[in-house]
Amino acid sequence: MSRRLPLFPLDLVLFPGALLPLHIFEQRYRRLLADCLEGDRRFGLLLPGPEGADPPTGVIGTVAQIRATQTLPDGRSNIVVGGEGRFRLRGYVEPESPYLVGLVDDFADEESVDPAAAERVPELRRLGDRCLDALNALTDGEPTPDWSTDPGELSFQLAALLRLDLDFKRRLLGIRSAAERTGLLLEIAPTAVRDLEARAVVKVRAKRNGTGGAHPDLEIPGA
Repeated sequence: MSRRLPLFPLDLVLFPGALLPLHIFEQRYRRLLADCLEGDRRFGLLLPGPEGADPPTGVIGTVAQIRATQTLPDGRSNIVVGGEGRFRLRGYVEPESPYLVGLVDDFADEESVDPAAAERVPELRRLGDRCLDALNALTDGEPTPDWSTDPGELSFQLAALLRLDLDFKRRLLGIRSAAERTGLLLEIAPTAVRDLEARAVVKVRAKRNGTGGAHPDLEIPGA
């Protein structure tokens, strides 16, 4: 059954289970934020159409739940949203507000369990752990997500951490087969993870320059 959902078109992809910081400054989206905070704190994040046009019907987006907000003195806001389920845009509701409101249908993975997808979970988690180690070195943080045992959810967790092309992210978001999604990730993720690890090695070595100590012997797995 279709339902109404406020829409926020942006040139980015939010994956289910991922967190995303956003800066809200346009008046219409300040209104969207205020309305969402008075309601269920949810809106739809989806890619715009060509040249910034309204998203076309049929496009796949992600429900964003507002997790945290910070209102600035001039009325702008910084927020953090969490990705929930995906949706398909069926159409638009006659506007009663300055922002778009869509009629959307849920867009979930196929219910059948593919053994091939389940067999890929250990490899995906190993790639995820390597990715986290590199990101920790690059950001001086300690991201520690709780890896899902579900291959469909896990594929989105890993994709959210990697620096992937926007078109590839859009493609992943629109795939309903966990086996197909994990297969595509395993084709591209190893290279993306190695790139992250190489950047992490450079940063760690740069921090040691001029300290008089020896450079750490860091190894890039698979290099």
